[in-house]
Amino acid sequence: MRSKINIGEKLYIFFCYFLIIVLCITILYPFIYMVSASLSSTTAVMRNKVVLWPVEFTAEAYRVVAQYKGIWTAYGNTIFYTVVGTLINLAFTILAAYPLSKKRWGARKVMSFILVFTMWFGGGQIPFYLTMKNLGLLDSRIAVLIYGAVSAYYVIIFRTHFESLPDSLEESARIEGANDITILMKIMIPLSKPIMAAIALYYAIGRWNSYFWEMMLIQDEKKLPVQVILQRIVINSQLSEDVASALTAGQQSFPMTIKFAAIVITALPIICIYPFLQKYFVSGALVGSVKE
Repeated sequence: MRSKINIGEKLYIFFCYFLIIVLCITILYPFIYMVSASLSSTTAVMRNKVVLWPVEFTAEAYRVVAQYKGIWTAYGNTIFYTVVGTLINLAFTILAAYPLSKKRWGARKVMSFILVFTMWFGGGQIPFYLTMKNLGLLDSRIAVLIYGAVSAYYVIIFRTHFESLPDSLEESARIEGANDITILMKIMIPLSKPIMAAIALYYAIGRWNSYFWEMMLIQDEKKLPVQVILQRIVINSQLSEDVASALTAGQQSFPMTIKFAAIVITALPIICIYPFLQKYFVSGALVGSVKE
């Protein structure tokens, strides 16, 4: 039978729980405050009465944000960029990682070095912008979809995962007459669902939160993602005429509560999706981290 826990172990367990609680509070409280402030009255927020729960509950800030004509179009653009862009990311990452995992490929070491080299050195923002301009991709949705089409880091993770799979699987498939495409589609990818889900989540979060290059590449207001609209609201305080008129007429919301409401609306989809992918996220991160 296990011996009783001594004082040192009790102190260690207490310290671990205490540290976890402090970290949880540190991480969760800013978001809780933001939600509470967005649902509180202007007077309560201005007088710093909001601490944990909404004070003088009102959803006026959300109503004002909903009147921002461009936000729903931008929301649809973001969903499109995230879904289609993540699929492109996964396709490019898998197609790059699979050949790099095969020792029989003569150019494997050279291509691996070139891939890793891009993690150390980049061409810079201005050359990239000029390249997109010379290709005629400015102010197009294609530019947003392909500017971050693949990540060298995730390619290396996928390559490590493919290398960890038994060679006997490929050998058996080749005996049956399967080629590389068949092996990839029918054997490797089905065995890689956990890591695919994890990396897809990474890519999706990056796509959803991205705004800098979208702001640089897109000029048409109808093609902008919601993060650019959020950046204008939070950083530049640029509000539409509908929002401005609501502020001056109703006097029930002010820019700070509107900013909080806009942030909550923008972050909500990812927060809702993450719990359903959490199990794949954890297992996938472990599968691709160490070569067996």
